[in-house]
Amino acid sequence: MTDRLREICASLPACGTFADVGCDHGYCAEYMLKSGRCARAYLTDISRESLKKAEKLLADYIARGQCVPVCCDGLQGVPERCDCVLIAGMGGEEILHVLGERELPDFFALQPMKNADKVRRYLISRGAKILRDYTFRAEGKYYDYIVGRGSGGDEYADYEFYFGRDNLKGPSAEFYEKLKEEQGKLKSYACARVSEENRAELRERLLLLEEVIDAIENDL
Repeated sequence: MTDRLREICASLPACGTFADVGCDHGYCAEYMLKSGRCARAYLTDISRESLKKAEKLLADYIARGQCVPVCCDGLQGVPERCDCVLIAGMGGEEILHVLGERELPDFFALQPMKNADKVRRYLISRGAKILRDYTFRAEGKYYDYIVGRGSGGDEYADYEFYFGRDNLKGPSAEFYEKLKEEQGKLKSYACARVSEENRAELRERLLLLEEVIDAIENDL
């Protein structure tokens, strides 16, 4: 299991039914079953070939009926509502497609590869309660991780939507490094041959980044 998946699994709660959406090798479901943190796990992947890897890893659990592989788009083929849903390694818009208008699970763990702000806005609009929302580094990359409950309600400020609430409450070295890396990339993009519309968007994002970076540096 990679450091990224270890970080993700550390925040998964005990539950009755667990769904690992886009499961790939199935390591997170294996963790939940082996540790006794769920009674039954669903493995879903839109790719039959990817699902076969998880089926091989979890063959014994599948034979005992504790694990159910489903080749489907997101949660569409899962026959019951799962208590806890993990969606990791997808783009933010793909995550929104998976969750759709269905009832949110009791607990969710979402690791969007991009467009994390859209995921946060969606969750707040649906009445979710976000428990943790932070950035971590693993295998040389930065990841946003959002975990919470499907009900309870919450409020977010604009900057929290863009950067993650926990990151702003107590900025970590990892979050600061991520901002500095993105700042460098945006400056390069802004100097490239792009349309005026795209250049304006880049500058707006850059200004937001620099405000947060300045605030962090002033507190150091």
